[in-house]
Amino acid sequence: MRVLVTGGAGFIGSHIVTALKGGGHEPVVLDALLPAAHPGTPPLPDARFLRADVRDADAVRAALRGVDAVCHQAAMVGLGKDFADAPDYVGCNDLGTAVLLAEMAAAGVRRLVLAGSMVVYGEGRYECPRHGVVRPGPRQAADLTAGRFEPRCLDCGAELAPGLVGEDAPTDPRNVYATTKLAQEHLAAAWARCVDGRAVSLRYHNVYGPGMPRDTPYAGVASFFRSSLARGEAPQVFEDGAQRRDFVHVTDVAAANAVALEAVAARPAGTLTAYNTGSGEPHTVGEMAAALASAHGGPAPVVTGRFRLGDVRHITADSARLRDELGWHPTVGFAAGMAEFAQADQRASAGAAG
Repeated sequence: MRVLVTGGAGFIGSHIVTALKGGGHEPVVLDALLPAAHPGTPPLPDARFLRADVRDADAVRAALRGVDAVCHQAAMVGLGKDFADAPDYVGCNDLGTAVLLAEMAAAGVRRLVLAGSMVVYGEGRYECPRHGVVRPGPRQAADLTAGRFEPRCLDCGAELAPGLVGEDAPTDPRNVYATTKLAQEHLAAAWARCVDGRAVSLRYHNVYGPGMPRDTPYAGVASFFRSSLARGEAPQVFEDGAQRRDFVHVTDVAAANAVALEAVAARPAGTLTAYNTGSGEPHTVGEMAAALASAHGGPAPVVTGRFRLGDVRHITADSARLRDELGWHPTVGFAAGMAEFAQADQRASAGAAG
């Protein structure tokens, strides 16, 4: 199968290219190599490579010739710095997706695997001891400043217990990046209905691993901590470090994409199916920082109490649907993955991911 991988020179995209080649597929890479994502020319994937922006309809049209399916990774990722980033996020993520889908419709390409994200859920799943499953309200700066980090029940004020989020949970994006990722899914679903296409959205949890970009305000928390350790500095852990996340290794995410590309042809026409893509091993941010620091040889993390209002407290996945329906299983455990990442090379980055 010939597969167009947008953003295929980026962190996750490059691992997907490797996985596809290992499975006997022919990847074609489209990547703009924007300076914000690639301050220098990165190692290019061993595949046909087209340097172009996914918002360039002519370039996308050329890249789609002879292609059987698309793996759409190109995006601006992370929480960003402030709301001034909103036009860039919407332009890169949503306009780029719309251009790609329009050209796929014209070219007759009907199979899509989208890089989704767990951020579409907002806060994770919570239970109140009195009221059962509840949705917490927006986090308040006054509470966070006072060190009150745990969400509470809006009805009785009790502290809520976090759990695993399933794909059928309500979506509630709580920052600009999250909003654009949900919009990508809606665009892909609309495309599928209009053209009898088949789409899968892999809702990635916290992806980490070799080749992750360093020193960027747009990368994930694992990259922040690893970059600090590389500079000989202690990782700065926000809040109290008890935030729960699901850290999934990039090679497992690449394998999930390869599996989804094989399976998407069997999905019902006109549909988009979402799959949580996580390790199934929730850990706190503090645990992750400690594991990285220990494997790197220090210095030890520092819990700062600082916060970002756009962050959520707990978000961890139930990835049973991906395992049960597509047969995917993560292979890199938390301890082994963090030990590897603590010593792995990072790619230079000046800003957004490509």
